[in-house]
Amino acid sequence: MTIEEAIERFRTYIATERRLAAGTVDNYVRDLQDLAAYLKQMDVVEMDDLTARDLRAWEMVHMESGEKAGTVKRRLSSVSSWLRYLRLHGYYQHDLMSKVSAPRQPKRLPVFFKESELEHLYDEGLFADDFEGRRDRLMLRMLYETGIRRSELAGLRDNSVDLQRLTLKVLGKRNKERLIPIENELAHNISEYLSLKRQTVGETEWLFVTKEGSQITASIIYKRVKKYMTGLTTADRVSPHVFRHSFATHILNQGGDLVAIKELLGHEDLSTTEVYTHVTREHLKDVYRHAHPRGRKK
Repeated sequence: MTIEEAIERFRTYIATERRLAAGTVDNYVRDLQDLAAYLKQMDVVEMDDLTARDLRAWEMVHMESGEKAGTVKRRLSSVSSWLRYLRLHGYYQHDLMSKVSAPRQPKRLPVFFKESELEHLYDEGLFADDFEGRRDRLMLRMLYETGIRRSELAGLRDNSVDLQRLTLKVLGKRNKERLIPIENELAHNISEYLSLKRQTVGETEWLFVTKEGSQITASIIYKRVKKYMTGLTTADRVSPHVFRHSFATHILNQGGDLVAIKELLGHEDLSTTEVYTHVTREHLKDVYRHAHPRGRKK
């Protein structure tokens, strides 16, 4: 089987059997055709002639061209999925990817909003005094005060909130549920919003809805965060996920427990949460540099 034929079999499989989105299929095929073009230059056109050394050489071509490690890693992931498909369906025998290492990506510290910036969420006048404005205000406050993901926020139902026990039931990744405590003021804000929602659109299943009564989408949440936060923050990035980073970072800065933050965020592994300790160390260094007499010396 030629490499081109093997790519076409894979394309048909992910498009028709797995029914992946057209854009996803295009991304896979684009990476594989890039590999095929490189291999053709090396006179490698048959699957039986393909070696792990060829894959490593192709990887190095992209690394030496200045391509980011994350992009090269994605290319290798496409190749890995392709070769796994070929092995599982009996078209190919060799596990070449076990001999190919993906480039290491430098760890980036999470971007977060400053506490002083987020205080503006509680200013009168930032949000319009209508249904959408009051909904948006509650959405942004909940992102900050609970640390939930935007998909989790969009998926909240009216019965996700227990105003008596002051808890929020969240359905996270892999359908894992977790309970997040909420404080009295937020519970009061939710109660007021529920009353306004009933008056505006009637009874609905979903907590956050459009003014027409349909479930809010993750895309709308993203746009609302950009709308309100872009002019309030100096952060390098503005997105709903930055609220999640801010939630964890601010708790740690106030002496919060890392294990408790892990549970609140719904992380499977503590190592995922530990990245926030690096942010906190940088925060402490910054405080020292700006506040201590010796820290200010050049």
